[in-house]
Amino acid sequence: MRVVLLGPPGAGKGTQAQIIAGRLGVPAISTGDIFRANVSGQTELGLKAKSYMDAGDLVPDEITVAMVKDRLAEPDAKGGFLLDGFPRTIAQAEQLRSSLEDLGHGLDRVLELVVEEEELVRRLSGRRMLVDGQMVQRDDDKPETVRHRLEVYREQTAPLSGFYEGVGLLSRIDAIGSVEEVTARALRALGADDDGEPGQPAAV
Repeated sequence: MRVVLLGPPGAGKGTQAQIIAGRLGVPAISTGDIFRANVSGQTELGLKAKSYMDAGDLVPDEITVAMVKDRLAEPDAKGGFLLDGFPRTIAQAEQLRSSLEDLGHGLDRVLELVVEEEELVRRLSGRRMLVDGQMVQRDDDKPETVRHRLEVYREQTAPLSGFYEGVGLLSRIDAIGSVEEVTARALRALGADDDGEPGQPAAV
């Protein structure tokens, strides 16, 4: 199956991406991993991306999309994949669709993890890390910073929900509950049984 996983910061995308991909027997692909691999491998695209990153600029969509397309063309993704963190905008979603068409594929499903904003703020602002023997809060996990990150998500990425709903690919997943409960809901939406074998996707 070819799946995109959407959801705001704090919704548990990273955790669910690894588990769901493992159940489906496909690679979980994140843009962070793709960027790191291209930059560390000093690929042509990686060097281009690094020049923007070093200057503090956003990497243009065409470079990001080209990296994703290259990754999806690799052998382990031929039978399917789960994309985590891409696309982030409708423009990227349209470019992804075009890239997949070039590869002779299309998306099977888009899962959106849904969590109320106050719960996201509680989750993220409650995170702590150990520094010099003390548990401290990271600057980007402070409530005011978290709310700004969620505002950026609402403006840039949340419109993807309507975009994919409009083409009949979207399933919204209640992401409140245990990791296992959320995974079970996601697999049901994909029409996969407990072993992760794909069946008929649940109705949108």
